[in-house]
Amino acid sequence: MALLNFTSEHNDYRKRLNLFLEKEVIPHSEKWEKDHIVPKDIWRKMGKAGFLCPTVSKNYGGMGYDFLYSVIVAEELARSNQCGLIPSLHSDIVVPYIVSYGSEEIKKKYLPGCISGDIITAVAMTEPGAGSDLSSISTTAVEEDDCIVINGTKTFISNGINCDLVIVAARDPEINDPYNSLSLYIVENGTSGFEKGRHLEKMGLHSQDTSELFFSKCKIPKENILGTKGMGFIMLMEKLQQERLITALLAVFACQQMIDWTIDYCKKTKKSGKPLSKFQAAQFSIIEMLTEIKMAKAFVDQLVYDHMQKKQIVAETSMAKYKTTDLAKQIASQCLDLMGDFGIVEKCVIVRAFRDVRIMSIFAGTNEIMKQIAAKFIGL
Repeated sequence: MALLNFTSEHNDYRKRLNLFLEKEVIPHSEKWEKDHIVPKDIWRKMGKAGFLCPTVSKNYGGMGYDFLYSVIVAEELARSNQCGLIPSLHSDIVVPYIVSYGSEEIKKKYLPGCISGDIITAVAMTEPGAGSDLSSISTTAVEEDDCIVINGTKTFISNGINCDLVIVAARDPEINDPYNSLSLYIVENGTSGFEKGRHLEKMGLHSQDTSELFFSKCKIPKENILGTKGMGFIMLMEKLQQERLITALLAVFACQQMIDWTIDYCKKTKKSGKPLSKFQAAQFSIIEMLTEIKMAKAFVDQLVYDHMQKKQIVAETSMAKYKTTDLAKQIASQCLDLMGDFGIVEKCVIVRAFRDVRIMSIFAGTNEIMKQIAAKFIGL
């Protein structure tokens, strides 16, 4: 019996999504890779088709679905052989901050656009001098008359070029406590003092736009704060559980996609008159990888179930994030070993995957940080 109960409604949603991807996404993936960005209209198409923010309440134009719909989107996008369009970042990582901490006015103003794809979101935490350590954030937010003035620089921001709205982590410089001084603010694209910097060239994830963001005397309304002033660190900690679970899901799905492609390649490719899949070395390698993937998936499925039951699984999601993303790197390397000469050409799917999965152990908190968090939560 499967732990996760996918109903007929879930399966119908998956079928509709697959049809959408076959028509609107997969045929364009190569062009997006060369362009190093996806067009904004594909977000609007996804929104119109009902594939963005599936868990948002009907009160704001959403569908009010359960988290399994987000799991379906993550899984099927992983199979589309492209990495530029990552709705999970928007729907399941950024938008939940607005859902959970936004005022009613903010929710009504922004959520309908997030659902329709007219608003693409990003979250700006990382800085040139502050990565996984949120206490080192130096971007400031100071109250001035009827507004908030933000100054600072963010970098490695996913959706940085395409974003219409960014959630910015900034601190009150008058408060010495690095944790209690942090707050989260909404900044719209086009706001005076907010500029997008370089479109960063990356080793992998070429079609996923990543950039620097600059805030210089950037004035926003006081109402654009999320939650309560000084509660930014706690809010980030609360939402990072789902972010790391989503990352673990994406890593497992990437592993499955790589092994499926490799098995097919080994069955079709012959050496010395017989398929590679008939050689013991290839068989052993494939079975070893499949075993690791199945074990990782079982762990992550349990965490999805627990997350849906509102359990606190911070330590477990941290463990899953580090283990599955390390596994993705391992699977990519082992699969390449089975490719032989074909594993050095760009035409080989695993070559791109090898580059793309490398970043997974870094974003959403480095794997070293994941181990520290898990250690802390189990009392070490």
